[in-house]
Amino acid sequence: MSAAVIPLSNPKGGKKLCELCHKPAYLQCTKCRVTYYCDTAHQEADWLSIHNRVCQMLRPVRTPAPFHTLQAERDQHRAQMRKAQEQLICMSEEEARRWLFEGRCQEALPAARFCLRIAMETHGPNAVQLVPAYLLLAEANVGLGSLALAEEYLCQAEWTVLKTPGCSGALRQRLHRNLGSLHTHTGHLDTALQHYANDVYYASQEYGLDSIITCGGYFLMASVFQKQNKIDIVKSLYKKVADSWHAHLSKLMEKRMKLSVHQTLSEVQRCEGDRTLTALLEEQEKMNTSPAPNTHRDFSPAQLLHCLAMLWSLAGSWTKALQFGRRALEEIQRVEDHELTSPIQELLTWIETQPNTHTHTPAITH
Repeated sequence: MSAAVIPLSNPKGGKKLCELCHKPAYLQCTKCRVTYYCDTAHQEADWLSIHNRVCQMLRPVRTPAPFHTLQAERDQHRAQMRKAQEQLICMSEEEARRWLFEGRCQEALPAARFCLRIAMETHGPNAVQLVPAYLLLAEANVGLGSLALAEEYLCQAEWTVLKTPGCSGALRQRLHRNLGSLHTHTGHLDTALQHYANDVYYASQEYGLDSIITCGGYFLMASVFQKQNKIDIVKSLYKKVADSWHAHLSKLMEKRMKLSVHQTLSEVQRCEGDRTLTALLEEQEKMNTSPAPNTHRDFSPAQLLHCLAMLWSLAGSWTKALQFGRRALEEIQRVEDHELTSPIQELLTWIETQPNTHTHTPAITH
């Protein structure tokens, strides 16, 4: 998988640097032969995070362009390289986001750094297209407790957005969400709430008030209000999040079950849904055992279990879908004439009819 690199044998001006730390490299990936590392630890970390997915795509991108005598050939080659670079940016961004949703911030770093490097090579050092990579790096460093480094990335992202007229609301939404997260971790809760409010504002403009993207801002606001011990607000926001996810997943399942339209979730959406809904379920259980007075209608545990059953059904993981579906049915039977009883029973019946429901749970590949 790797071969030794002898620095003295490099041509003049052709110094090889480690993909992760940019120190002198002594190892070369033997598959693509255009990626270098200072040691095996960095090579293994990069392979796990992103390199295993992009290895074979890097050789044409990082190999010097062939000489073309015709302008048409040169233009065609540039267009092909640009397309390949854009694909690498999308793939590395998706991988970094997936690692982050799984809570594996260390694994997200190489993918986020690679995303930034390719974006710089493609769009230049000051382009707004670099902002998503800055935000990924900031989020990973917040998760690792490197708040000063996260702040540097966020400052760069914020400055780039401010000096870019017509920057999209979607990008502004992501910026404010990351700023809110940083201020939450540094204890500036009122400032964090302001950023989360902007997050919700831009998300609602781009995706709608009931979008699962918008409700991600509500979920984060609730975590801040919980730190401020404003439990009624927390419950209200959590219910909003649960309702949004339930409506979203119900629409997808209806198309899948009744209209035979194959609906799937991306790996990032699955990770986000699993993390959010599981966290809500845990919080609901804590609130049920809390001695504090209940002055607000709780969000339903049966609704959350139903969401998780639908989520894993869409992911094709039948064992998990059955487990959550049966738990949802047990929970809902404690409440007479509840509107969720029929949808949960229909989902369980549908899952039972799926091939390999009892014998095999399809793996979700990373």
